[in-house]
Amino acid sequence: MTSAAAPLPVPRPEVPLWLPALFIVCSTLAMHVFVPALPLAAADLGASPHALQLSISLYIAGLAAGQLVYGPLADRYGRRPVLLAGLGLYTLAGLAASLAPTAGMLIAARLLQALGGCSGMVLARAIVRDTSTTADAASRMASVNLIVTIAPGIAPIIGAAMAPALGWRSILIALTVLGVAAMLVAWRQLPETGRHAQAQDLRSLAHAYAGLLRSPAFLGYSVGGGCATTAMYAFIAAAPFIFVDQLHRPAHEVGWCLAMLVSGIWLGSMLATRLLRRFPLRPLLIGANAVSVAAALALLGLVLLDQLTVAGTVGTMFLFTLGAGLSSPAALTQAISVDPTVTGSASGLYGCMQMAVGAVCSSLVGLGGDPALAAALTLSGAGLVGQFGFWIAGRDRPRS
Repeated sequence: MTSAAAPLPVPRPEVPLWLPALFIVCSTLAMHVFVPALPLAAADLGASPHALQLSISLYIAGLAAGQLVYGPLADRYGRRPVLLAGLGLYTLAGLAASLAPTAGMLIAARLLQALGGCSGMVLARAIVRDTSTTADAASRMASVNLIVTIAPGIAPIIGAAMAPALGWRSILIALTVLGVAAMLVAWRQLPETGRHAQAQDLRSLAHAYAGLLRSPAFLGYSVGGGCATTAMYAFIAAAPFIFVDQLHRPAHEVGWCLAMLVSGIWLGSMLATRLLRRFPLRPLLIGANAVSVAAALALLGLVLLDQLTVAGTVGTMFLFTLGAGLSSPAALTQAISVDPTVTGSASGLYGCMQMAVGAVCSSLVGLGGDPALAAALTLSGAGLVGQFGFWIAGRDRPRS
């Protein structure tokens, strides 16, 4: 009598971490690098600076909305074809933006560029989760986070150097070249990593999203992750007014001060790659976000006591972003692991909620006449909401 041999486990595809990092860099670099070119583009196209701001705000909106689409598509058709299609749209839209004769066409092309580029944000996270075990997923996510945090930090510096020397269109041409390179690399080196691909109609898709939105774990980690990370957009939006108008520093120093934020995320992500292998994830997540909350409250105290200085502002924000770098990969990994059958959809919904939190926090700093106070209050409130979200999530056990 013979017994049937047990099926061998399907090996996980091997994908080097720099590959998903490249796909994320495409979208995040495009969001920040064009900011220094806005005045030049506005003057050249005969538009107001306020109108050209739409090329940034609609880009962020496109990143948020597009992530709801790519996740389900990737769960149905696979990561590779959907990513290639998104990178193709990103590249063509970048070319259109570089040739745009009017502000309206530039803004429309930038929106399409975001809708294509956000495929990299969604699918890079899903690819890392697909190719990682539960034990090392958070650590690998932190490694990717460590790589991609370089892009937002150097993007404004690159844009500020390119725009006056080569013209504002040179930035968009460079992004187009980056899109072509990413597409070629994905075509040649990226295997299909999806392990739960299945056909989904609109009803089943709505059911998948509804299931995630009903999950205290997913909601807690998603809202908490957004508050821990993109809440810093509030400070970025207020930074020119804080440093130039309130602290009386020259405008060219703002970029270097913001680079300190990125160094905090970078250091936090680097620490996370080590700590996530040694300590339980949930206490580490709560502790890391507590660092951010304490830093935000310290900044608020400096503002209320009228003791705000450049060193105090940069120092407290460095600690805030250090905590964000530690907590971000853990929150993301937990959120997209709630239901392994819809990892792509969960990644997209997480990203959408994360960008939505960033948009809300950015809008809040425009209230009132004191940018520093508005930013400190927003960061403190977001940090406390994030801590509550992580606590709620920890009480609910995700499905494995």
